[in-house]
Amino acid sequence: MQQLIYFFQRFKYFLFFLLLQFIALILIFNNLNFHKSKFVNSANALSGGLYNQYSNISTYFNLQEVNKALLEENRLLRKQLDQNKYFNFFDDSTMVDSTKYLQKFTYISAKIINNNYARAFNFLTLNKGKNQGLEKEMAVINGKGVIGIIDNTSNNYARVQSILNRNSKLNARLKNSTYFGTLKWDGEDYSIVQLTDIPRQAPIKVGDTIETGGKSTIFPEGILIGTVINKNKQDAVDNAIDVKLFNDMSNVGPVYVIKNFHKEEIKLLENPENE
Repeated sequence: MQQLIYFFQRFKYFLFFLLLQFIALILIFNNLNFHKSKFVNSANALSGGLYNQYSNISTYFNLQEVNKALLEENRLLRKQLDQNKYFNFFDDSTMVDSTKYLQKFTYISAKIINNNYARAFNFLTLNKGKNQGLEKEMAVINGKGVIGIIDNTSNNYARVQSILNRNSKLNARLKNSTYFGTLKWDGEDYSIVQLTDIPRQAPIKVGDTIETGGKSTIFPEGILIGTVINKNKQDAVDNAIDVKLFNDMSNVGPVYVIKNFHKEEIKLLENPENE
């Protein structure tokens, strides 16, 4: 104890100087937007780099599971291609390749390097950012369905607001129907979300598939979400229905980020200030 007191007495001026420097830095970062943004970007770059290294190590030990997921995704894609070839063979109409003409969406591959799923407000981190074309309000999916929406980006990393975030609200519908509602999460089970405000006359059954409704500029329609597991909450005010996610949100890796080429045009058209 005596040595500790002696240490403070000996270096009191130097320690006082460090304290003043620390207070000055706090005031600068809190009151000057330029310095604050530089600090936040530097912190994001540092944490993103650490997450990336950790992800590379963990991915190495999970290559078998990753390969299984990719094989399953390729199987489903091949099945869809075969179905399209079958229907196109009997279709006499002219087929237009939307990837060449009037393309609306493009897909950017990325990898999740940090994932939260056990909190009330969960986020994920991607290993790509502004330099790779990622922006705010881009949809993030994988072969099994919806993951979330990008809410912040740095030069080389992006933060995704997970579907398991109590602030998340997605337009969703009953597959092969026009009945839609709002998808939320109650913060309880990370494998179950809630579809609310769907019309009571909608013919929903346990086992029905729920997908994105396409009534936003973020997600295309028809992206899978999950299946109905009960209708016990249909008598509630918001007519909530439990939906079990296709994705295991505790174990996600490779993803696709969706860019909507028409988003700005649609937002400009729908802006009330233009009326």
